[in-house]
Amino acid sequence: MNLSFVAAIVLDAVASGCRYGFDIMDASGLPGGTVYPALRRLERADFVTSRWEDEAIAREAKRPKRRYYEITEQGAEALEGAVARFPLLQRGVGGDAPVTPTEA
Repeated sequence: MNLSFVAAIVLDAVASGCRYGFDIMDASGLPGGTVYPALRRLERADFVTSRWEDEAIAREAKRPKRRYYEITEQGAEALEGAVARFPLLQRGVGGDAPVTPTEA
């Protein structure tokens, strides 16, 4: 599966250590209406896995439960291919400036 540029940005954020939606949105500069559908597609493609955090942890932090994402081996391979296709991704979300679709 060839990743779209947006899906590749989201997958790169997960690979860079961002674990939940708001964290991925902050790192990528993408809105939630873009990030969450991309995460669902990536999960269906087995490029990421997810799990809900324990209710007690969220309650103690006085916030809603978070869904945590992790990249899979297939996801890492897909990201490697996407970096070759999209040179801007080589800067990654941990680079000097966020990579956004408007830069493509």
